[in-house]
Amino acid sequence: PEPETDAVLSNELENWLNQAFAQAREAHHEYLTVEHLLLAILDAPRVRDILRACGAELARLEEDLRKHIDEATPRIATTEEDREVQPTLGFQRVLQRAVFQVQSGGRRDVGVSDVLVAIFSEKQSHAVFLLQKHGVTRLDVTNFISHGLPKDVDGTVSKEEQAAEGEKEGE
Repeated sequence: PEPETDAVLSNELENWLNQAFAQAREAHHEYLTVEHLLLAILDAPRVRDILRACGAELARLEEDLRKHIDEATPRIATTEEDREVQPTLGFQRVLQRAVFQVQSGGRRDVGVSDVLVAIFSEKQSHAVFLLQKHGVTRLDVTNFISHGLPKDVDGTVSKEEQAAEGEKEGE
């Protein structure tokens, strides 16, 4: 039989997405951004484990995200309260990329860790800037997800681990 190729969002991811929309709506934000998405999934236990293993200080990262969202996100005027929060193109691309990654890996459920990896492809986003500012790279995240390898104490992934990851990416 043909393998199932329709990827679906996990219940956990759907809950975090609903929470992101609800928080943006409550704050009267006009847009739902990649930063809203990262902030929402920061509370997911799996994402917290991954980011901790990558050396992030979660409380500071959350504070930086909240500050950026508060300062940079336009608000819906009180006269237009019936207007719905609109996801940005970057937000939509992250979800599409996560779905594509899952499909190309032969899996079905799109989870929070897939979204975390996909966020790194939005190189111009403040979310990626903040992750990198906190010392978290896409390689760190994928190494931990794939191999359970946390960063070394000095904040690096060993050369052997990088070589193995480089060979895998080059396939």
